[in-house]
Amino acid sequence: MKSRFLALAAAAVALTGLAPAAAQAEGERFVLISHAPDSDSWWNTIKNAINVAGEQMDVEVEYRNPPTGDLADMGRIVQQAAASNPDGIIVTIADFDVLSGPVSDAVAKAIPVITINSGTEEQSKQLGAMMHVGQPEYMAGKLAGERAKKESGADSFLCVNHYITNPASVERCQGFADGLGVELGEQMIDSGMDPSEVKSKVMAYLNSNPDTGAILTLGPNSAEPTIAALDEMGQSGEIYFGTFDLSSGIADAIKAGTVNFAIDQQPYLQGYLPVVILTNYARYGVMPGNSINSGPGFITDSNIELVEKYAGQYR
Repeated sequence: MKSRFLALAAAAVALTGLAPAAAQAEGERFVLISHAPDSDSWWNTIKNAINVAGEQMDVEVEYRNPPTGDLADMGRIVQQAAASNPDGIIVTIADFDVLSGPVSDAVAKAIPVITINSGTEEQSKQLGAMMHVGQPEYMAGKLAGERAKKESGADSFLCVNHYITNPASVERCQGFADGLGVELGEQMIDSGMDPSEVKSKVMAYLNSNPDTGAILTLGPNSAEPTIAALDEMGQSGEIYFGTFDLSSGIADAIKAGTVNFAIDQQPYLQGYLPVVILTNYARYGVMPGNSINSGPGFITDSNIELVEKYAGQYR
């Protein structure tokens, strides 16, 4: 009886031309706005992610950013994006005070907003965003500090902060200090983003603090000049070294034993998931009930080959 019913149903569909409803592109357009300057190659993975998601969902996704990383400029970009009435905005909370007005205004215009990467779930809710996709930065830093403490016994460190105006970067350093069980104090330096300046400041700190037990860098912009500094000082592999994020230079340093681990916040998910979620929300009104933690995960010499294969594209 069941098989006969299914056959009749299939015949009815064939006769009427009806078929189960399929997702139909409605020309949706989304805008992802980051705080990253043009020089920050880490964001290439997120750019790739939104391209992949855009093709799969058959939607248009624009990437916008302040070329120099100026946050006031970023605020203006958010305003411009909102004025163009997209079907959704994906934005980082690089500085809550600077961006709260523009992002809240977009929400007030009934534009669906998902926050990613920088900021916290609590800040995202305050802005009226639908959800946050990112890594809990303080907890990631704390787990890194606990790992460094267990593996090296370090009770002093240097946190090389290349983006100190971003509160999330300070949370990473503070978490690392708490994981080690020490005060943050002056162990965090404002390195800036210029590679030669970062390298010079790291070397100056280590010369003044020769007993430094561990180093934490917050991404390729600070990690790669720090690797170069240790090479020049003949200290590669002698100081416990952890970093956030990944690049080809960091991957090489992990394999060489200079860097002990990299924290992977899986940026691909930060770009890919919001596009898929906003598309489904625009078409069907469905939305996950909670924010999504994209990390942290640890990359070490035990899994670097797999991760390196996709670095800069999916990892």
